[in-house]
This record gives sequence, structure tokens and C-alpha cells, in this order.
Amino acid sequence: MYMSNKLSIIQSQDLLAILEERFKKNMHRHEGAEWTVVREKLEANSDKLWSLYRMEESGGEPDIIANDQQAGEYIFCDCSAESPKGRRSVCYDREALNARKKNKPETSAMDMAADMGIEILTEGQYRQLQRLGEFDLKTSSWVKTPPFIRQRGGAIFCDRRYDTVFMYHNGADSYYAARGFRGLLKV
Repeated sequence: MYMSNKLSIIQSQDLLAILEERFKKNMHRHEGAEWTVVREKLEANSDKLWSLYRMEESGGEPDIIANDQQAGEYIFCDCSAESPKGRRSVCYDREALNARKKNKPETSAMDMAADMGIEILTEGQYRQLQRLGEFDLKTSSWVKTPPFIRQRGGAIFCDRRYDTVFMYHNGADSYYAARGFRGLLKV
């Protein structure tokens, strides 16, 4: 857990350079968006920049995937080819973590997302991301689980195999080296 959600000037500059390079390299994800406008919004929202830093350092490779013009927000999402390395081997939520008797993971996907200031993707958001590229060909990602499934002890995750996006279920307390989660951040 981080003590401060403030980045140094150097950390901010380095992150903005990485985000700009990724932005320009992947214009198909955010047609019509202008980097100068995005940069201004990021510089005005240090807490959001900190969350993007956490996404980046855990292997998420965040990039803009949508622009909600009505709300005036850009939507960043983890665009790493596989589920972010620094966010794998976690069960779904705190309740599942507490229920494990042995071999508990360090944390849960929901706790980690909250600590980072991001949201876990819904199944619909995950499917939208998959329209922009091919993600999770070897890994899988927890997605926000509907309450009626979670109340029965389950949780859902998604991946892409055979050029198809699949949704599956598992016990919420399960965790695997190849399963993590993808996050979303509105700026």
C-alpha cells in the first residue's frame, strides 16, 4: 500500500511521456482525441495521474479507449496484451480472501483496484476493449461480478481464445498465476 498519492515532478514527466508515446502509437483506440487536451486534464488531476502511474507500474499499459463527450471525460483502460503482471494471483474480493483457510493470496482484485483508485472492468467494458485489439490470449482477467452470482460464492472472468471472447465462472476465492484484472479510469 502506498503512503502518498503524489508523484514527483520527474515521475509525472516520465509517465506523461510514456502515455503520449502510447497515445500516438495507438490512434485507432481514440480517434479524434488530441494529446494536448488529454495532457492538460491529466496535469490538472494529480490523483488521476497517480492512478495511471499505478496502472503503468503494475504492467497495465493504460491508454485511452473512449471519450465520454457528454461527461467531458476520457476513459483510460489497461491495454497490455496480457492481464497486467503486477495484478495476478489475486482472488476476487475481500470476502473471498477472508474465506480462504490456507494459501491465501496477498490481496484481492477488488481491494487492489480500490487502492489504485481504479475500477475493475465490467463484462461489457471488457468486450468493448476486445474490439480494439486482441487481449488475454494466454491469461484471463476478473471482471465485475453481478451480486446474484457473488452471493452464491462465484465470480466471473473473461479471456480471448479462438478469436472469441469468453466469460467463465469460478469460486471467488480462487486465484491463478495467469489471472489478474484490468482497470478503468475516467479522467
